[in-house]
Amino acid sequence: MPLLKNAEYQPPFWLPNGHFQTIYPALFRQVPTVPYQRVRLHTPDDDFLDLDWSKVQPRQGNQSNPLVILSHGLEGDSSSQYIKGMVRLFNANGYDCLAWNYRSCSGELNKQLRFYHSGATDDLDLVIRTATADYSHIYLIGFSLGGNLTLKYVGEKGENLSPKIKKAVTFSVPLHLSGSSSQMESWEDWIYTKRFNRSLLAKVKAKAVYFPENIAVENIKKVQTLRDFDNYYTSQLHGFKDAEDYYAHNSSLFYLENIQIPTLIINAQNDPFLSKECYPFDLAQKMPQVYLLAPKQGGHCGFWQHGYEGVLWSEYQALAWVAG
Repeated sequence: MPLLKNAEYQPPFWLPNGHFQTIYPALFRQVPTVPYQRVRLHTPDDDFLDLDWSKVQPRQGNQSNPLVILSHGLEGDSSSQYIKGMVRLFNANGYDCLAWNYRSCSGELNKQLRFYHSGATDDLDLVIRTATADYSHIYLIGFSLGGNLTLKYVGEKGENLSPKIKKAVTFSVPLHLSGSSSQMESWEDWIYTKRFNRSLLAKVKAKAVYFPENIAVENIKKVQTLRDFDNYYTSQLHGFKDAEDYYAHNSSLFYLENIQIPTLIINAQNDPFLSKECYPFDLAQKMPQVYLLAPKQGGHCGFWQHGYEGVLWSEYQALAWVAG
């Protein structure tokens, strides 16, 4: 589907596969510091979300700029390179940006028993409702888990989505959470799983100090995969029966048909995190507002390109989609 100019990503020759294309930007990309202004947003359940704003001079007089709201991936935050890179490009083109941090992702443990998860759209809704007070044109960008969250939110809202939200674009989205969880159990993905679980379990241990009767720390030693973590912790802390129940209720794949605004999904076909269900070509052809772009290369939140002033291919595609 020829949606964007130069839509087929071509990696540099020294990043020959999805793993290299995933790991290199994550480890070696250096994005200059973004001058965020942090605002703490208090939630209805006596918790908090830390919002990092990056604003630029108004385009015309006192008229507000358009706003981009960015949702990060699993165990990411507003300082993740893919978030900062996107913020810098959009700022340079006259957009204000809001990079929000999920519960316990801003450097401080959240107060309630719950954490965040792939389908926790109540927090995203609160962030958006806060932003709509000052902005009339809002665009949503999500990465990986944040992409699933964004798509689920837009699909859940359907015709009731705020008219101030004009478009959405997502990258490297595990549209089918169960399939992607199974994909992450492959031997090729053990390095990613180990890294995620190390970070997630550290938060579980820290939270167990405050909620010892609600968190079974003895299950930590049983966690070998992300599915294990979701079975023992994500599902139990957020009201689901088990991992499969959590996946079934929160996979954005099941919400796509209700999306009513122009929405672009970019999933590289060599993404090591995604299963075959995350490329619903036939379904996308039936939906007038949802566009699926699946370049053969790109990795997971990768899309590195050399010699383009430090801007990723994915960032240029997002700007083209939003501004087009």
